[in-house]
Amino acid sequence: MRLITLNLFSSLTILLLCTSCLVTDDHFSRLPNGSWRGVLKLDSRPVSSNPKGEPLPEKLNLKFDEVTDGELPFTFEITYITEDSFVMDLINGTEKIRASEIYFGRDKYLAKDTFRINFPTYDTYLHGLYEENVMEGEWVINYRTEFNKIPFVAKFGQNHRFTQLKKEPMMNLTGSWETEFGLVEGEDPYPGVAEFKQTGNYLTGTFLTETGDYRYLEGTVQLNKLYLSVFDGSHAFLFEGKINPDSTINGIFRSGKHYQTIWKAKPQKNSTLRDPNSITQLVSDQPLSFEFPDVNGNLVSLNDIKGKVKIIQLFGTWCPNCLDETNFILDYLSKNKEKSISVIGLAFERYSEKEKVLPILTSYKTRLMIPYPILWAGSYNKKEASKVLPMLNGITAFPTLLILDENNRVVKIHTGFNGPATSQYEFFKRDFEESIEKIINISNK
Repeated sequence: MRLITLNLFSSLTILLLCTSCLVTDDHFSRLPNGSWRGVLKLDSRPVSSNPKGEPLPEKLNLKFDEVTDGELPFTFEITYITEDSFVMDLINGTEKIRASEIYFGRDKYLAKDTFRINFPTYDTYLHGLYEENVMEGEWVINYRTEFNKIPFVAKFGQNHRFTQLKKEPMMNLTGSWETEFGLVEGEDPYPGVAEFKQTGNYLTGTFLTETGDYRYLEGTVQLNKLYLSVFDGSHAFLFEGKINPDSTINGIFRSGKHYQTIWKAKPQKNSTLRDPNSITQLVSDQPLSFEFPDVNGNLVSLNDIKGKVKIIQLFGTWCPNCLDETNFILDYLSKNKEKSISVIGLAFERYSEKEKVLPILTSYKTRLMIPYPILWAGSYNKKEASKVLPMLNGITAFPTLLILDENNRVVKIHTGFNGPATSQYEFFKRDFEESIEKIINISNK
């Protein structure tokens, strides 16, 4: 079997996008139904803020013998819905993310089967060639201008994530860990809380931060090393760590090809972060006011939206934590139809061109069947976004949730979103519901 090489990728991109080069036929039936193991091949490169250019493993004296350096593994399943159509389910711990926008055909010039798997919510896709139970190509991130393509390989019939080794773990990592990220020169450290659950060698969990959680992580513990990863079409996170004799952990965190940093953790039963209801604050007691275009380009003012209580979500379609929060809001609205509540989504997007942004917002609204207005508020750059709503002390996280009374006065602000992958999710739901109920009761008096 001869697999494609990297120098074919650019031409492959053109071929896949050129319908005249593709012949759609029944070659899809050769793509096996069942379990697959994929690998994103991240470049092993120093942190940009590291002036000496020392590789991170050397700085931490780390060696990861159980895995190939710079490879981010994930698993997925191919399932046929009909004889001529199939879906891909990405698997991250207990979460499954379905991709159904799949194109499969035949490249006339290379005489090979081709595939393209879109993740339209996040503006990314996998594409490449398929031959003899192997898929090989790239993961493409459309909105990036640098580090926007990562080589990708997947093999049928495998469902382990990092390794099939069973080295006896040095300790059981189950529990809460006080964590600090950004421990490199030139970077501002930021806090986190790790929540791990370990059964034998199998490890799952997540990291909570003040801007949101790091999704459903899955991996393994091998002797004194831990490995965790997630790939959901938007995030490509890889965590590697060394367990020290004093029960602390030093590790490396990679996000795609564009970011690497060092993290450390120590067990802490009651480790906490700042209260998410106190991070973003008002700098003015004036009623909230704004006007932005909707998905059709028509200007909509906050004053146009009637309702005793208003929920304003600051989000981005590119943000999985925002998607988690959006799904929560939709579920809450479906269960509380009798309540007089208005919701507005303010989208801060990666593109600046209206002809690019509005179709993305329309697609997002349609796919999720969002019944409330989605308005384009500007750039996802937090400094630029903060200028749009100067009544706040700044926007530090997407999502951020504002709850307003009937007079458009801000009653509560919740920064970030630690979602269903975390222990804090149930607390958030109770706090949100109690806050809405309290504001409604005050408005009715």
